[in-house]
Amino acid sequence: MDSYLGIEIGGTKLQRVLGDEHALLLERRRFAVELSHVAAGAREHSAQAVGELRQFGQARSVGVGFGGPVEWKTGRICRSHHVEGWNGFELKDWLQRLTSLPVFVDNDSNVASLGEAAHGAGRGFNPMFYVNCGSGVGGGLIVDGNIYHGATPGESEIGHVRLDRSGTIVEARCAGWAVDTKIRALRGSNAESALVQMIGDSQGGEAKHLAAALQLGDAAARRILHETGEDLAFGLSHAVHLFHPEIIVIGGGLSLIGEPLRAAIAKALRGFIMEAFSPGPRVALAGLGEDVVPVGALELAIRGASP
Repeated sequence: MDSYLGIEIGGTKLQRVLGDEHALLLERRRFAVELSHVAAGAREHSAQAVGELRQFGQARSVGVGFGGPVEWKTGRICRSHHVEGWNGFELKDWLQRLTSLPVFVDNDSNVASLGEAAHGAGRGFNPMFYVNCGSGVGGGLIVDGNIYHGATPGESEIGHVRLDRSGTIVEARCAGWAVDTKIRALRGSNAESALVQMIGDSQGGEAKHLAAALQLGDAAARRILHETGEDLAFGLSHAVHLFHPEIIVIGGGLSLIGEPLRAAIAKALRGFIMEAFSPGPRVALAGLGEDVVPVGALELAIRGASP
């Protein structure tokens, strides 16, 4: 049986998986990397994990999803927005020396979009647009089953689309940390809110309580959901007008809010697109969960190794 290595390199999370020719996960290693370790720490964990996974089979190739702009043709890192030390690093060359295997590198949202298109909620739709709302906001466009890159570096940076002329971008309103900030701001004026009581004195990760607060009918939670859904839909309306996707897939940590977020985005999106494009694309939640980048990395490796 042919096997493949998939690697996800994020800000504080590293995942290494071994998969088969159908991108089915056979083995996984996950590491948390302290920001103080910078890129050197991530590379140390990468070397360790690759060595451990290779004992389970002779892999044919390696696919990598990296959290930042990548020169996908060469595998050189343009920039990391989360961890210092990656800028300009020749990731593909380094991994090829480490593994003696062909290596294929792309931006993590591009890789995630490939995973969802081939094995997740985007399967059977063309084009497909994927948006990841986590520690940042990223995007990926799949056309005829392939990642659309455009000019180098080639990411669909939906998170950096502006919401106004003053420079407010989608990421500043819809990333997980941005929603956390909105929720913390409720403490002074919404002491009776169920959401405020749930977060207590926490400093980070407050958005994970939104789903439970929405189930209780909390007004503050509904307001934040509406604002976030509307902002994200406004940003996505530009992707609709430019690329006309059949489906938009919502992934990342915020997608764990589930159906309330999906419905809020879908409803708001209809009001932002021109009548000729109505009713607009289907909006769906990602189907692969936290495996979206690893599965996409496996798919990248499988395609790269194909004759």
